[in-house]
Amino acid sequence: MQIISTVKPHSGFNANNDAEVLYKAMKGLGTDEAAILQLLTARSNAQRQEIKAAYKTLHGKDLVDNLKSELGGKFESLIVALMIPPIMYDVKCLRDAIKGAGTDEKVLVEILASRSPNEVSQIKSLYKREHNDDLEEDVCGDTGGHFQRMLVVLLQASRQQGIQEDLIQSDAQALFAAGEQKFGTDEGQFITILGNRSNAHLRKVFEEYRKLSGYEIEESIQRETSGTLQEVLLAVVKCARSVPGYFADSLYSAMKGAGTDDKTLIRIMASRSEVDMLDIRAEFRKRFATSLHKMIQGDTSGDYRKALLLLCGGDDA
Repeated sequence: MQIISTVKPHSGFNANNDAEVLYKAMKGLGTDEAAILQLLTARSNAQRQEIKAAYKTLHGKDLVDNLKSELGGKFESLIVALMIPPIMYDVKCLRDAIKGAGTDEKVLVEILASRSPNEVSQIKSLYKREHNDDLEEDVCGDTGGHFQRMLVVLLQASRQQGIQEDLIQSDAQALFAAGEQKFGTDEGQFITILGNRSNAHLRKVFEEYRKLSGYEIEESIQRETSGTLQEVLLAVVKCARSVPGYFADSLYSAMKGAGTDDKTLIRIMASRSEVDMLDIRAEFRKRFATSLHKMIQGDTSGDYRKALLLLCGGDDA
């Protein structure tokens, strides 16, 4: 198994020692932010959970509460994100996206389009356990139309496995007939096929679609749909082609131009550092005229920047 993450379990790990380092970093006047960020970015999420438990056992205090009271701003948000177990973090992001003022569709799209069916199932049951609410009902209460239908399909977490050779041709034809070939668009066909076929199958369908229509499927989706439905369909297509590629694009969009979408930057850097960060970096370098490392360096500052760069793990010249 090749290593594709930047954050890995620390080999000489001792939860009690780490808890002491963090306690000292926050004790008395002032806070040693450098000690906190260096330690936490060099531990796996599972190890951070052990540190949290050791901290409470040794000091009778909640580590996350202490971090929140000692740190501030975007740096605090990033460190707190690192302290949450992965599925729980997805649940928290979805809950905030739905229950905040207005709906943050971007978060719904990102998580539901990029997570595996198995992860979506875990997210649904943990959401229910934590909030005593049904995720699908909450999503439906906050969205509408074809966008809602696509999210509901993704929430079923029943995407097929493998490649169905006998369907490649007919799927490509159905997509062509549903969009480019007709006046108006049959969104339902796009939702059913893109929402239910495996990524490997969809890659074959996109190839066939290009031969058939002369267009990339992305071009057709951009012409035939709009708004949030277009966003979710494009996210699903990008993830079918390459999940790390999808995140590389999202990170680039979060930082390009004036201003930075820090919420997205934090969410992706925290949630992918133990999954596929090296692949994201490689895709980023392939797609853009700069590296992820350089872009983070130019777009952020202070301890927030230091922590992000440690999660990024290195520069791809």
